[in-house]
Amino acid sequence: QVQLVESGGGLVQAGGSLRLSCAASRSIFSTNAMGWYRQPPGKQRELVAGISSGGITNYADSVKGRFTISRDNAKNTMYLQMNSLKREDTAVYYCAASRGEYVSTGVYSWGQGTQVTVSS
Repeated sequence: QVQLVESGGGLVQAGGSLRLSCAASRSIFSTNAMGWYRQPPGKQRELVAGISSGGITNYADSVKGRFTISRDNAKNTMYLQMNSLKREDTAVYYCAASRGEYVSTGVYSWGQGTQVTVSS
């Protein structure tokens, strides 16, 4: 098990930027895939961006070119840089960890979530 804590959410105007952080309680990046999911109000949780244990990144089509996932192994922290935010990006964002090479193979640990609200 690993504890994950998100931070960096908030209220932002459309077109603005936010950076989310996910702090892990121990060093896991070498053996865990990581990812960011989001759940808009009334909708299902969806994968936004993932980074494999080897550092390969992938993105949902809806955020490609606007969001960037990264990690800092020394700090046990993963980031999601969100630019050109749209109202449709409004959601609770969750950090997630997987024991597989890719996070889409199955999540075993979730953060509590951080709210991102985009206004216009």
